[in-house]
Amino acid sequence: MEEHGAHDIGSAMTTAFDGPPLEIDTRPGILDQYTIDETGRAGQRPRGVVYPADVDEVAATVRWARATGTPLICRGAGTSLEGHLLAQGNELIVDLSQSNSILDVSPTDFTATVQPGVTRTQLNAATVESGLQFTVDPGADASLGGMAATNASGTTTVRYGGMHANVLASQAVLADGSVVRLGRAVRKSSSGYDLKDLLIGSAGTLGIITELTVRLHPIPECLRSLRVSFPTVAAAVDAAVEMLGAALPVSRLELVDAPGMAALNAFHGADHYAETPALFIDVESSSEPAAIAEEQEIQRIVKAHKAIDFTAARSHTERHALWEDRHNLFFALKARHPGSRFMVTDTAVPYSQIAAAVDTATRLGDELGLTVSVAGHIGDGNVHTIVPYTDLNHDAVQQFSDTLVHHTLSVGGTATGEHGIGLTKKKYLREEHGAAVDLMIAIKRTLDPDNLLNPGKVLDT
Repeated sequence: MEEHGAHDIGSAMTTAFDGPPLEIDTRPGILDQYTIDETGRAGQRPRGVVYPADVDEVAATVRWARATGTPLICRGAGTSLEGHLLAQGNELIVDLSQSNSILDVSPTDFTATVQPGVTRTQLNAATVESGLQFTVDPGADASLGGMAATNASGTTTVRYGGMHANVLASQAVLADGSVVRLGRAVRKSSSGYDLKDLLIGSAGTLGIITELTVRLHPIPECLRSLRVSFPTVAAAVDAAVEMLGAALPVSRLELVDAPGMAALNAFHGADHYAETPALFIDVESSSEPAAIAEEQEIQRIVKAHKAIDFTAARSHTERHALWEDRHNLFFALKARHPGSRFMVTDTAVPYSQIAAAVDTATRLGDELGLTVSVAGHIGDGNVHTIVPYTDLNHDAVQQFSDTLVHHTLSVGGTATGEHGIGLTKKKYLREEHGAAVDLMIAIKRTLDPDNLLNPGKVLDT
């Protein structure tokens, strides 16, 4: 391994270990690209960056890191929102974006096996001709390795589940450089401890994922996309909960509040939407008559909750435009608040507490004088708030986040439904999990005794 400006490290790698040499990129302009995340949160320049293309190169890098005491941060598409990828000192970034081959697609098994740098849109482009899709959709075009590392979910979780439900097997490099395979490419197993799921959501602190076998699902015969506007957030939430109670086959059920809809209008430069709270909905049906009946039932429900607008998107172009807007929400809010950093929360609560959680976030933002946009995957109880801030109101934003999380935990929810703990939410772990945090620390120390894998993230050990 050669490092620009530090050839002694390269000698250590080349002399001590077998395998292809990897060049460490230490150019300042490159390293600066790794010092900030999507929210504007900043970290330090990393020591350098390497770009392994396969498991052997990852394993060689880890063995060298162990021998030299160099901490590592693995990275995919870089869409993390909780500081998982930010360096705090001397870490080496293991950028897996070039480890991006689709190794196998098995339509008869409804599975695909991929390297960690493969993105969800890349995989879906490869499976669409088979009539299959990879369903986990966090909005960003994230890499599957990163999605597994954070247990990502997103808009389709209400029907298909997140990464835990859709990863069948994985390959990973552990902190000692050994390579392990976890899980099997079958739909169920009672064989031993579930180590595969232990790595999912561990944010690269227990091992570096180098291969995934994931579930694929049939593309539905009939798909309707709907957008419904409401006079209040409470009315929208109540309508969403009633749809779930009616067992309608919704595969997406998303909320965007009035400030969010206004931001989308500004992003387009036109008044496309009523600037009131809205639900974005996908309904998957087995036939056209079923689709018509289910859409009529949704219309009945939303009218009962005083809906003020109902739009159905039936063609592929119309559906794409509708969901592109929902996925662009964060970028629309960023464009409306230039120069700001962003606090993005992702608390999740039981269904019975969704309306109260949204109300708490809105009321708290008003009390603290903050501009708060509430959005979220209402279909699975995941409530997002997006709060722009500067140094002038940083303390108020932190108070907002703390109070919101404490409320969420008090009603049986979780501090993070899908973004993960990373750097920013470690302080909530003990309140949420109690003595189980000590078990987490014991697992971390067992698998990574030298604390080399993404140190300082998730846990302080």
